[in-house]
Amino acid sequence: MNAKVAEFINNLILYDYILFGATFVLFLLFLILAIILRHKTFLAILLFIISFTILIAAPTVGYVEMYNYLYKNSVNITYNKKLQFTEAIVLKGTLKNESKFDFGSCKISAHAFKVSGNEYKDYILKFKPIVKMSITEHNISKGESRDFKMILEPFRYSKEYNVSVEGDCR
Repeated sequence: MNAKVAEFINNLILYDYILFGATFVLFLLFLILAIILRHKTFLAILLFIISFTILIAAPTVGYVEMYNYLYKNSVNITYNKKLQFTEAIVLKGTLKNESKFDFGSCKISAHAFKVSGNEYKDYILKFKPIVKMSITEHNISKGESRDFKMILEPFRYSKEYNVSVEGDCR
């Protein structure tokens, strides 16, 4: 857990600090306003609730939306085949930079998971992949598409499966 927190902090960019700072300033502003207006009980309680909602929700929602805007990408699978004589799946696909910025690196992650036919069970099975694999592509310019190839191994599952691919770019 400590490693994940340390990695998160090390990967923060200038926009993250601006977002977190603005959130904290808004929190303090609404909290001070609630203290000043403490004699108007309803308004003070409302401002107090708004201030803590800003403190909790704004960094989370802002971080997700900001990264969706700054590092927008799309990953498509063009080829997916389970090999017969080897316990592996071959994936080919394309990664496209759809943002207005160049990417220094993109981590492309693929997950293979079971399929049961039941909508709810399939949703739960996505959280426990059979096999997962990641590769990293570097220096992707804005508007550029990059082809990639991955091999998911060891893949010993013989029934029906699905593969999902996602890109995390910076």
